[in-house]
Amino acid sequence: MKKSIKKVAVLGSGIMGSRIACHFANIGVEVLLLDMVPKELNDQEKKKGLTLENEQVRNRIVDKALQDALSAKPSPIYDKELANRIATGNFDDDLPKIKDADWIIEVIIENLEIKQGLFEKVEKYRKPGTLISSNTSGIPIHLMADNRSEDFQQCFAGTHFFNPPRYLRLLEIIPSPQTNPEIIDFMMDYGDRFLGKETVLCKDTPAFIANRIGVYAIMSAIHIIEKMGMGVSEVDKLTGTVIGRAKSGTFRTLDVVGLDTTVHVATNLYQVLEHDESRERFKLPKSVSVLKENEWYGDKSGKGFYHMIRHEDGKKELKEIDFNTYSYKPAEKPKIKALEASKGIDNLKERIKFLVNFEDKAGEFYRATFYDLFRYCSFRIPEIADELYRIDQAVCAGFGWEYGPFENWDILGVKETVQQMEKSGEKPASWVYEMLEKGVSSFYKVVNGSKNYYDIASKTYKVVPGLEDFILLDTLKSANKKLWGNEGASIYDIGDEVIGLEFHTKMNSLGQEVVEGINKAIGMAEKSYKGLVIGNEGANFSAGANLAMLYMFAGDQDFDEIDMMIAQFQQTMMRARFSSIPVVVAPHNMALGGGCELSLHADAVQAHAELYMGLVEVGVGLIPAGGGTKEMTLRFSKNLVSGDVELNRLQDTFMNIATAKVSTSAEEARNLGYLEQKDSISLNRKRQLADAREKVLMLHDAGYSRPLEREDIRVLGKSSLALFEAGITGMLYGSYISDHDAKIARKLAWVMSGGDLSEATEVSEKYLLELEREAFLSLTGEKKTLERIHSILFKGKPLRN
Repeated sequence: MKKSIKKVAVLGSGIMGSRIACHFANIGVEVLLLDMVPKELNDQEKKKGLTLENEQVRNRIVDKALQDALSAKPSPIYDKELANRIATGNFDDDLPKIKDADWIIEVIIENLEIKQGLFEKVEKYRKPGTLISSNTSGIPIHLMADNRSEDFQQCFAGTHFFNPPRYLRLLEIIPSPQTNPEIIDFMMDYGDRFLGKETVLCKDTPAFIANRIGVYAIMSAIHIIEKMGMGVSEVDKLTGTVIGRAKSGTFRTLDVVGLDTTVHVATNLYQVLEHDESRERFKLPKSVSVLKENEWYGDKSGKGFYHMIRHEDGKKELKEIDFNTYSYKPAEKPKIKALEASKGIDNLKERIKFLVNFEDKAGEFYRATFYDLFRYCSFRIPEIADELYRIDQAVCAGFGWEYGPFENWDILGVKETVQQMEKSGEKPASWVYEMLEKGVSSFYKVVNGSKNYYDIASKTYKVVPGLEDFILLDTLKSANKKLWGNEGASIYDIGDEVIGLEFHTKMNSLGQEVVEGINKAIGMAEKSYKGLVIGNEGANFSAGANLAMLYMFAGDQDFDEIDMMIAQFQQTMMRARFSSIPVVVAPHNMALGGGCELSLHADAVQAHAELYMGLVEVGVGLIPAGGGTKEMTLRFSKNLVSGDVELNRLQDTFMNIATAKVSTSAEEARNLGYLEQKDSISLNRKRQLADAREKVLMLHDAGYSRPLEREDIRVLGKSSLALFEAGITGMLYGSYISDHDAKIARKLAWVMSGGDLSEATEVSEKYLLELEREAFLSLTGEKKTLERIHSILFKGKPLRN
């Protein structure tokens, strides 16, 4: 089906509607956001003498909802200017405007009668062929389009975004029996390629896939937690990133999302799932019932499983609910034997296996929750999905899990786990036994470089569809595509005569082993390949340089070693810039310090839309010295246009570094100068490496040639030094910065000004790199810099001294 989406109408501006509107604006679509007309004036409107006929009154609900969304943190929009793509209106006056929309998305109250009433009005104005969908999370899709025209029914489906739509990857697509299959194919593809979503095709069953499984996992876990007498902080420590789930853990997540939302879904599921063998698990546990009765729903009500108390002196005190008394007590900092024993296990799969099999209370909790979830999921096929991979995809994308239930089951070993499940009374569905009897020992396997899943109907392995356009490093490892590696980096053949370099250090920090990997990869590419992609599938692209070695050398005052280390890092960045092949860097999430500098020196960047990029070295008492200060000064120089006030433009660049400004999106990174117009953005994280490979091939096929080092970087000397000194002195006298902050800022100003030059001068990259290195080296000899590095390394938090 050939279709383009240029304009979307979003009907309903509540928390979901306004944020869906923002995400469509993020990707360049024009949006019409509509909601109800107020029934009465508020006090402010009465004071102004307005009436119910005034436009600002009639659009009050929708306008306030949009403004609330735009001021929310985290922001639902990449850049505030993108909100200009959203027009607002109301159902009474502006519904006829939906005739211009290519897609109409309903996001109003979860009431079938009200939805059907709105759809009756929509049909009067909607042009034939326009896509129409509902963001319902619980009402059967087939009921909503009853009594509508044939064209309406054929173009209608459920499109269940997860909140917040910008950040959560899941988009469930739910057809009705009348939906045209081509419409579904289009929505699946559009959600993937343009909205950046993990699109999962669902059956029209209660709560679809993600909420059915995810809410079951939560309710089941809380029943187990109450039985085992576990505490709030204890559980959150066990159910966070340590097992590849959301950092917030179980109870903190419920507080953030709102317990009322989970209660609503669980209660509805209990009512409608009369034939679910585990229906009783959806009954509200005592703790949830008590919080519900007290309306302690979490952050939205001020109290939940946690309660943050703000004392009169400004200090905060975090408390947690005591499940024995249902009063609040100081939040605990539990020491858990299993977690202490697993600290040295960086590989997530190995850590999960270790923890589930650990013989203590934590291991008992993991076994109880994992085994119960495995059993439940096995019985949901084919009820909610015919293929097991859909369950894993939906749960991972919707709830932020690294591995879904069947993937975790594989990690633990299917056969061994079934034996343990039987001992616990958690016997899985018969098809699992049939699979094992056939000699099939895993739900997934890699065949000829492709990820395959066990298909229950045919009793054979089939390729997981939709992954053919992705580059998945885990799959490449299994397919023996690794060409080289050390402890911190690996090089893979990623196809089409392009190689890829992956970091896999802690937080993907850039240490000696990664520097070696970069140089090795460039050398290999120059000899035998068309180009190089530098990217990874870690939680973050890179948190910056490895400070541990620097701290050791600085503590020993071994400045020659530090000088050599920085010189090597600079040379590596310059090699990435001036190699004979195209180098494309693919940063995502955090790309800080050295991770940002590597991106700055690439021939091109293929960024993920969620990019938190910045030069943050001042936070540890240093300045960027891997070419970062040089490169931002170079970009200031080359981007000057007629009419620019040079000092103002340079000051903007200086302040971004001096204040450790970090982008909140790839779009903002472009505005801050960390990305350039030649750089591209991938909406779908899973497509990013493949997009980066395409960029390498495009540069190669266009006749790539090695760039020349710049000798014409304009620096302003004394004039900019004087400007910076005035600003630094003012900030210091106003107690906005410390003496050490001022010292760092002066070093940065010196480099960006080109030193104490009498007038504006053109200098080379090498000249600025030398200034950079000298300034960095002098700061490593400062006691207060060592104190800042120590605080980051050993306390995990920045120090202002």
